[in-house]
Amino acid sequence: MSIWEMKTEGGVLHGELAWVVHGLEWLASGIDLFAIALLLVGAARFVVAVTVSEVGSGGARVRRMNKARIALGRYILSGLELFIVSDVIHTALSLAFMDLVFLLMLVIIRSITSFFLDRELEQLKREIAE
Repeated sequence: MSIWEMKTEGGVLHGELAWVVHGLEWLASGIDLFAIALLLVGAARFVVAVTVSEVGSGGARVRRMNKARIALGRYILSGLELFIVSDVIHTALSLAFMDLVFLLMLVIIRSITSFFLDRELEQLKREIAE
């Protein structure tokens, strides 16, 4: 089989080892579901923490709110990292060049989001320490 035939037909991975591709697709989908669950848990905990912090007043309320924002940010960052892992698996299994371009753009967007979210979390940590 020539290189051209492997590229158009999927090669060994999508031919004789199709069961591996299928299993890895399921694994990537499982990672997606876990990331979504992680984000939902973080959002639920944030809602509870914000509700509780609104009962208080003054500096303690602001401090509790900032701690809740830090915790939510950690959940978001963890979820984003898991989504990147899943996207890399999906792209590695795909044979389309556009999937690679799409992955590159997703990673750039998620990395920028993670960078600025991390900066904001560090600022909140400094505010709590003061």
